[in-house]
Amino acid sequence: MTKNKYIVGEHEHKTRVDKLLAEQNNNVSRSRVQSWIEEAYVTVNGACIKPNYKCQQGDRIEWMVPETQPLSLIPEAIDLDIVYEDKDILVVNKPKGMVVHPSAGHQSGTLVHALLYHCTDLSGINGVERPGIVHRLDKDTSGLLVVAKHDEAHQQLANQLVQKTMKRTYQAIVHGQIPHEKGLIEAPIGRDPKDRQKMAVVDNGKQAITHFRVLQSYQDFSHVECQLETGRTHQIRVHMKYIGYPIVGDPKYGPRKTLPTNGQVLHAKELRFNHPIQNEEMHFTTDLPIYFQDLLVYIQKMY
Repeated sequence: MTKNKYIVGEHEHKTRVDKLLAEQNNNVSRSRVQSWIEEAYVTVNGACIKPNYKCQQGDRIEWMVPETQPLSLIPEAIDLDIVYEDKDILVVNKPKGMVVHPSAGHQSGTLVHALLYHCTDLSGINGVERPGIVHRLDKDTSGLLVVAKHDEAHQQLANQLVQKTMKRTYQAIVHGQIPHEKGLIEAPIGRDPKDRQKMAVVDNGKQAITHFRVLQSYQDFSHVECQLETGRTHQIRVHMKYIGYPIVGDPKYGPRKTLPTNGQVLHAKELRFNHPIQNEEMHFTTDLPIYFQDLLVYIQKMY
């Protein structure tokens, strides 16, 4: 690996080191730079630092770009509902119950395994376990997500997420009759201090903003549409619980007594972004999946 060097200039004083290095390495995300820092590939004045270190004028930054690890995942012939595909991106309609990328307890059958069988050209920015994955959906959340086929496309899409220009709209069924037509939830999200397996609204959490509107009200339930302005882990699930209307079937954040369904009733129905290479506006939408439609009919018959 080649060692790279950079001296911090006057105009870069107090700039975060991860931001500065991302700018110096074209088409590399800040998250990737942060992984270099955490793995000690980056030093400032000969010492290891944290990703949020603020540079001082004259600092000597040295870094090495780690070699891409060989892909160890075995492609699997799993059917995919591909909504759109070109040489740069894929848009996939993920089914409920499919895990997006490998993790503890999910070493096969994921969306990544299926993508690797479908195409060999996926971006490597998020590492060998998450090739092409720009954003993710929880296992039991169905719907649309975009996949990058190369690093340039990945970086451009990631920038749209950061700049909040990628629009993701979901539909859900929640417990309770929401008394108003629409609302805005702005509450920071972080790890639940009482349960590290869950997220929660906490004072020291990251900014999280969800817009919602009620599509249909019932006596004990509401059919809602939610639009993400930010993309925190479990954001819609946590926010709807926070305001007192948890998602039906949610095993982490909802009540145990719920309607007959397996996992949260949450579907990523609409996706808008600019094409990462052609810069044309892209807009995709899907029908509600059968499990969602069936549950709406079930609720209607209750009243």
